[in-house]
Amino acid sequence: MNYFVYILASKSRTIYIGITNNLERRVLEHRSKIIPGYTRKYNIDRLVYIEIFGDVRQAIIREKQLKGWKRYKKINLLEAINPTWEDLSKEWFS
Repeated sequence: MNYFVYILASKSRTIYIGITNNLERRVLEHRSKIIPGYTRKYNIDRLVYIEIFGDVRQAIIREKQLKGWKRYKKINLLEAINPTWEDLSKEWFS
């Protein structure tokens, strides 16, 4: 089974870091705004970064590491892979 550490962003570039074993379902939950909380409050619904792990423990370690970073370091990581903040899931739900 794969585990995904992901970064979502709003149009104003507010970011959220999460972990899941079903990325498509989780992104849909964020987009649908069915779960109250940070992503719904700040309209965070664009998938902009993904890392894949085969071990849930390693994924959790990585998620905690990223959440501990300063914002500029998170942005540098994201933009090294996705400089335009393109929604990586835009084709999934059309």
